[in-house]
Amino acid sequence: MSPWPFDTQTALAPADFLGRVGRVFATFDSRTQDSGNVSYGVAAAGRRWFVKTAGDPAAAAFLGHAERIALLRNAERLARDFQHPALPALLAVGASAWGPMLVYDWAEGELLHAPAERRADPASAFQRFRALPAGEIAAAIGAAMGVHVGLCGRGWVACDFYDGSMMYDFGARRLSLFDLDSYSPGPFINQMGRLFGSDRFMAPEEFVKGATIDERTTVFNLGRCAAVFLSDGTLARAPFRGTEAQHAAMLAACRPDPADRPPRVADLAAAWRA
Repeated sequence: MSPWPFDTQTALAPADFLGRVGRVFATFDSRTQDSGNVSYGVAAAGRRWFVKTAGDPAAAAFLGHAERIALLRNAERLARDFQHPALPALLAVGASAWGPMLVYDWAEGELLHAPAERRADPASAFQRFRALPAGEIAAAIGAAMGVHVGLCGRGWVACDFYDGSMMYDFGARRLSLFDLDSYSPGPFINQMGRLFGSDRFMAPEEFVKGATIDERTTVFNLGRCAAVFLSDGTLARAPFRGTEAQHAAMLAACRPDPADRPPRVADLAAAWRA
């Protein structure tokens, strides 16, 4: 992919700067998430780009502006350390009046996350994805596992991975993962108690201060991903739409005790492919 063809340093707020170099056709702000970040879809130089910023320094948000900048710097480190076709490529990092601007390749698709009040809506991307043939869903979950095989191989542990990190292009049958800003080199000790994330995808140790967070936690997150999209999320008590091997892999990944899970995402992915 070609690099960002414009200057990356500006004293302007991102929206003003991006409006000068192209057309801002989408804005993702407090109407779609509560982190305080503001991101943009930009059409410029004959193509589309995704630009993520830490948002207005003066805006009240769940995280402070300095914390949001730190997460963007972490996202930059991850993107430079590991690349994968399912991860939109980081093409440039700029500076603005709001701090760093991360310029990514634009990825087509629809966000799979739906708020709780819309989760049962058959028109939501969440339910439309769950209604796809089981093999297509399993292939997308397998793709997510493949990304994490590579990430864990580079020492990264998933944090805050849930359906809000997943985007699906229904026409191309292609999964993209994004917003991995909270991923961390692992293992590490849970210093917060409840970590960031969705209860539907989180491992027991992500709620326990002092617990070890490592690759087995990521195994659990991915097992829950399979449970959410190929059953009703209640594991053994609900019908599972995948194969028997995939069902067994999911149940093993979702064991409460980390010592009882597959130790590596690669082991889970191999069982899933079986």
